[in-house]
Formats: sequence, C-alpha cells, structure tokens
Amino acid sequence: MEAYFDNSATTKVFDSVRDIVLKTMTEDYANPSARHSKGMEAERYIREARAVIVWSLKVQEKEILFTSGGSESNNMALIGTAMANRRAGNHIISSNIEHPSVYNPLGYLEEQGYEVTYLPVDHRGHISLADLETALRPETILVSVMYVNNEVGTVEPVEEISRIVKGKNPAALFHVDAIQAYGKYEIRPKRQGIDLLSVSAHKLHGPKGVGFLYIDEKVKIRPLIYGGGQQRNLRSGTENVPGIAGMGEAVREMYTDHQKKIDQLYALKEYAETRLGELEGVTFNHPLGREGAPQIISASFEGVRSEVLLHALEEKGIYVSSGSACSSHHPGLSGTLKGVGVRQDLLDSTLRFSFGLFNTREEIDYAVGTLKELLPVLRRFRRK
Repeated sequence: MEAYFDNSATTKVFDSVRDIVLKTMTEDYANPSARHSKGMEAERYIREARAVIVWSLKVQEKEILFTSGGSESNNMALIGTAMANRRAGNHIISSNIEHPSVYNPLGYLEEQGYEVTYLPVDHRGHISLADLETALRPETILVSVMYVNNEVGTVEPVEEISRIVKGKNPAALFHVDAIQAYGKYEIRPKRQGIDLLSVSAHKLHGPKGVGFLYIDEKVKIRPLIYGGGQQRNLRSGTENVPGIAGMGEAVREMYTDHQKKIDQLYALKEYAETRLGELEGVTFNHPLGREGAPQIISASFEGVRSEVLLHALEEKGIYVSSGSACSSHHPGLSGTLKGVGVRQDLLDSTLRFSFGLFNTREEIDYAVGTLKELLPVLRRFRRK
C-alpha cells in the first residue's frame, strides 16, 4: 500500500484539473494576448478562472492577479506594497513563525532600510493581540500574518487582527498568507478586513507553478516584473493558461459542497490523532481536532530522529514531512517548532502528517501499524 500524507507540500490534482490542463496544452494552446480566435479562446479560460475565484472570495475581478504561486504572491504583496508606500512609513509587523516566502522578503526589506517587528507566538502558535496593538505605530505601513501555519496548523484570528490594525492605524495594510487556508475555509477579504491575500493552487488539488494575489482596489502596489504590460501592467509576461485554467477548476471543485469536503478532512485528522495517540512516546504539537486546520498534524516521536523515521516510512510507501518542503534543502531545526515551545529534545524528532481529499482511513491504519513496528527498533538503534 502507498500512503501519501504530505499534502501541505503538494496535492494530487483532481481528474477534472488534469483534463483541463491537458486540453489547454494540446488543443486550446494559443497565446491569450493573440488577436485571432484561438487567442481569444485561450483568454476565455483565464476569464473563467478569474470568475470562479471571484465567486469563492466575493471580490471584484480586477482585484485578482495571477502569479506563479505562493512565493511570488507573498513577495509581490510585501515588496510591492512596501516600495509603493514608502513615503507613508517604513515599519512592518509580522510574526516569528512565518513561511520563508514571507520571512526572506522581509529580510530583504530590512536591507533596504525598512524596520520589521517580529511578534512572538504562544505555545499554540497564536500571536498576542496585545503585542500587536503595542507594536503598531503611525509609520506602520504593513502587517503580514499567515492564516494557517504550514507546520502546526494554527489558525490565526485574522478578523480580530484586522480590527486592531485598522482601529489604531487605518492606513496600514493587512496582508494574509492564505496558502494553507484557501480551499479549507470560507474566506471573505472584504468582510474580514484583508487587503492582500496570497494563494497557491497546488495546495488545493490544483497544478503547481500557479497562484494568485488578491489586491484590494484601494491598495497602492508596485510590480516586480516588467515587460509587455499584461494584467494591467502589474505582472508582465504571457499568462500560464494551463495553470490558471487548472487552478480555476480546482477552486470550483473545492468550493462545491465545500463543508462536506472539510468535514471529510477533519474526520481523517481526528481519526489519525486517535490512532497515533495509541503509540508510545508521541507528543502532538498542533491544535487538536477542529481547534486547528483540518489537514495538519504535527507529532514528535521521542527517541527517534525525524529524518531517520521519515526515510524508514518511505521504504514502506508512506510519505510524510519533517518540515516545510519549500525549505527542505536548507537543513536546520524548525523556527516554528521552537516558536511554539516544542521541547528541545523533540525538535529533531517531529514529523508533519498532512491530509488531502484522496486519503483514506485504511492508509492511516497502515501508517500506524507500520510505526508500531518501526519505533521500538529505531529507538533501540539510537540508544546504541
């Protein structure tokens, strides 16, 4: 049996996504900027994808900017708005458990003379709203906080954060990295006070290499990519029609009978928590059940190095993660796990199990049964 539990790294695409990607690569393959009928047919896929995303968020079509994925969306949100609003101030606020595609652009902005305040989190991964209010200043131009943490599944109170930001500094912009949240939650940027929202398609059973950035019409932002002036001069370059069409189809699938799909994910998560809890020396680091995101479990296995256990599971056809796949080629202990106070001896003994709509209870049973066999052997080996 094969059991893929690394859906927060990437997901298998829906069959309908595969079909539309193939069609736009082999039949309706024209450049969407071309003025002939095949070009207009390609452009139609972009319009339809934009329309379904707008339907899911209840925003305007002109507020959706297609990108190459979550990292570009986050870079555009942070660098583009910081550069466009520099005269208003140079202070930015974020948290100390953000994804590298937020943390590293913030580091770049610090090199450009911006000041960044990194808010700590509690043991559950939540920022302190009191700390946020204290950190806000007249020169604060941007606050960036992720919706769902990619390692432990903490859900930040984005509406409360927005109320505090807008209440103390109405001119400050609020960016939300929703890469692990979109598709899992009903998100309404207008109602929740979100000015910028980053999304990546391959986290919700869509294709890799495509995403979008929601930009409220009132936001001042500069492009990062210059060229032919596509997408209202905000992101030049020929649009990735197969990727955009596939993303639109994934959004349509995900938000049709949405609550049923989310209940399915929570049922898998809760079943896995119960089964993993049967194992000796297991500590959970994520908010249990519906207190956290529906797709993420973080578990520490005492006495076993995470990389050793990961590869032992891999040999049995079970695929999990020992951290964020986006930074897996840069070894080091997770800043998120340190931030939420995971015990020092467990930092290098932690795996993430993340679920998608194709997972089953039988796969969870297989994984737990395999762990029951592996853990005593690996623990004896380490003691030697």
